[in-house]
Amino acid sequence: MQTDTQYGTSTITVAQARQEASTIFLAKVFNWMAIGLGLTGLVAFFTAQSGLAMSIIGTPLFMILLLAELGLVFFLSARIDKIQATTATGLFLGYSVLNGLTLSTIFLAYTRASIGGTFLITAGMFGAMAVYGMVTRRDLSGMGSFLFMGLIGIILASIVNIFLNSSSLYWTISVIGVLVFVGLTAWDVQKIKLMGEQGIMEQGESAIRKGAIIGALALYLDFINLFLMLLRFFGSSRD
Repeated sequence: MQTDTQYGTSTITVAQARQEASTIFLAKVFNWMAIGLGLTGLVAFFTAQSGLAMSIIGTPLFMILLLAELGLVFFLSARIDKIQATTATGLFLGYSVLNGLTLSTIFLAYTRASIGGTFLITAGMFGAMAVYGMVTRRDLSGMGSFLFMGLIGIILASIVNIFLNSSSLYWTISVIGVLVFVGLTAWDVQKIKLMGEQGIMEQGESAIRKGAIIGALALYLDFINLFLMLLRFFGSSRD
């Protein structure tokens, strides 16, 4: 009986330690995500204010910035295990700045009030799904491949619609996009939570920082893309 009690106490202690480690790691991830979003927002606002956004949209520079962003995301995701933590941090912050430059162009298309309102709606939806991802006992790993297929479908349909210019397809993509990025938010948060529970906090400061950066990048992308999809519904044109 004594052995059972000791075993039970040990099990509870381990579970509590894992939960605490997961909470600390999630806090680091969300902090870096917030830093990235804040940096993007500041760069976007001041770029639009300065008039530089007018020099970016519809020019080869805009495409160069988009390609640079894609390159940074793929490089950071593929090389996260091999690069230094400071390099990963710099790449993430650099991506946030580049994204701010390209997103500055939304101030040319939508009113500031509708952009701010859409941001709040996005924050609410993102927060709700993040909480769900943290507290649910349901294994969301099976959603990953399904959501990834949905993401690929959105990209391909968006490319096709450049040539078709179909308003019905545009709205269909937007609706599916909202559903996909809402699902990805919950899935990514649960995945990050599991990283904390499975011992990343015991792997040293460098591993923790890199894990937090790659987790922040995933959530940052979920938030930004959800925001852009919702802006199609709630954004008010400046015209």
